[in-house]
Amino acid sequence: MSAKRRLVLWTATFVAAGAIAAAILLTRPHTRPMMLRGAVIKQDTDPTKELPLADVEITALSNGAVIGEGKSDASGAFTVLLRNRLWIGRPVMLRLRHPDYEPLDLQEFVGDKLYVAHMVALPHDASPANHRDVVVSNVLARYSIKTTNTANVGSAVKTFEVANTGNVPCKKQLPCSPDGKWKASMGEASLNAGEGNEFRNARTSCIAGPCPFTKIEAEDFLQGGREVKVSARNWSDTATFLLEAEVFRPMVADMVRTSHPVIFGQALNFTVPAAAEGISIQAEINGETITFPFGPNLYLSWADCNARVNRDQTKVYRCELKPGYRFP
Repeated sequence: MSAKRRLVLWTATFVAAGAIAAAILLTRPHTRPMMLRGAVIKQDTDPTKELPLADVEITALSNGAVIGEGKSDASGAFTVLLRNRLWIGRPVMLRLRHPDYEPLDLQEFVGDKLYVAHMVALPHDASPANHRDVVVSNVLARYSIKTTNTANVGSAVKTFEVANTGNVPCKKQLPCSPDGKWKASMGEASLNAGEGNEFRNARTSCIAGPCPFTKIEAEDFLQGGREVKVSARNWSDTATFLLEAEVFRPMVADMVRTSHPVIFGQALNFTVPAAAEGISIQAEINGETITFPFGPNLYLSWADCNARVNRDQTKVYRCELKPGYRFP
């Protein structure tokens, strides 16, 4: 056999071996430990009322066997670490349970995606014909904070939406999610304090929609400024943000501060600065003004409340009315 013929045979052998190895690698199932991340929100046709749901029990199942468990926090976020190494794309069921909401079973697949679950509230027992709901009105959040030489003359509030569709690959078409995987949208809002007034304790929070997949991009909160501006990024479904600030005027000030909560449906939302103390809710219950201290358990006789802390240490509170109570 000539040297040229031997060279051709060896080359063909190497090419064939490489093709076989590549085929094996490409067809081999890809497995790795997976962590499923998502958010649980209340089902509603109005995006501003899709409130985050806390304390939802999440169970991941494969072929009927439990392979991971988790629980949503105050922002609705959950993380489920799968116990088994599963194929990417393998079917998985997410079972979500909460005593106040209808059971939800989601047929999903294992992958690198954002899982957003919408839960439907259970209907409350119908009130007797002669029963009238208790009216909760003129709600104020009250707290104390150390400040000098200024007086709080009011507060300013604005909500804004950042519309987007989740799980759309970015493909380098800006804006994108922080990791560059998902198509994102940007939104912004601003407040003006008016002539002779200044803003203090401005804060921005996501209050509705899949908040774990949003980010406050830029905050122009100059101390003593007349105007505040904020921009937010959203890389999942439509989210709603709350921009709040107290309005101050140079004069002798009281140490007690108040804020007007934003009410969506049967829930109210408000934020307080990091240094806030003695937080309470003042409300008229059937026409009688009463102050309700929160306490460490966030207990209200007429609402269920939860709180979460933002990265800047400001706190976000949400209270949902109990059956038998309503806002005007």
